[in-house]
Amino acid sequence: MPSITEITVSQLSRLIGLPHSPPIIDVRDDEEFAADPRLIPGSQRRDFSTVASWGPDYKDQSVIIVCQGGLQLSQGVGASMRHQGIDAQTIEGGFQAWRKERQLLVRADKLPRRDDADRTVWVTRARPKVVRIACPWLIRRFIDPKAVFLFVAPSEVTTVADRFKATPFDAVDTFWGDRGDKCTFDVMIEEFGLDSDALTRLALVVRGADTGRQDLSPHSAGLLATSLGYSRMYRDDLAQLEAAMGFYDAFYRWCRDAINETHA
Repeated sequence: MPSITEITVSQLSRLIGLPHSPPIIDVRDDEEFAADPRLIPGSQRRDFSTVASWGPDYKDQSVIIVCQGGLQLSQGVGASMRHQGIDAQTIEGGFQAWRKERQLLVRADKLPRRDDADRTVWVTRARPKVVRIACPWLIRRFIDPKAVFLFVAPSEVTTVADRFKATPFDAVDTFWGDRGDKCTFDVMIEEFGLDSDALTRLALVVRGADTGRQDLSPHSAGLLATSLGYSRMYRDDLAQLEAAMGFYDAFYRWCRDAINETHA
């Protein structure tokens, strides 16, 4: 049984992808990370030796600390953060246990560079409908909870990406764009390694709504209708994104937990 300052792999896995998932801090040393350069979804690497300086960044939050085996590094960092008044738990068995149970892991080599505020910055075309809302939801829930999204005129995506050091997506001739029959949402799931039944199921719905292939899923038509409704409710793209995050949260929970439930 884990101690009161530990969380099990199973418990944490149920929080991943949810809107109130706690910050996850990866304190593996460089050698351990190089041996498997993947991250628990939404986690961020930090130097365990400088916890006294970055620990206060998490004031008034509950955080999860992960190291290779759940022992020395995470135990020490967790104790140090609790000394700073921060609610810190460690993962029982650490990264090794998470990997052994075949939980989701994000390929760190696909992560864009971060800005001075330690956030990934993304840019895409203005007036989003389906994918340009679905992808930001995926990024904030599984890649970088603090990610910033810039919505600009289609002709300016490349220039803004260059000038503001942002990563373009769902735009012409970009790495994070459509590929064959796959939409950008599919590409992100594949490239980041987010292979789960729930996300695969959601991706099919998104692809059907985004590409006009509503035959792919009986739910694609509803997603398209809702997306078009959101686009008309909000003139501000960021306001639309914030409003629609809850919709995708609900759709994801259905994909994960409720596909066999019926209503009579």
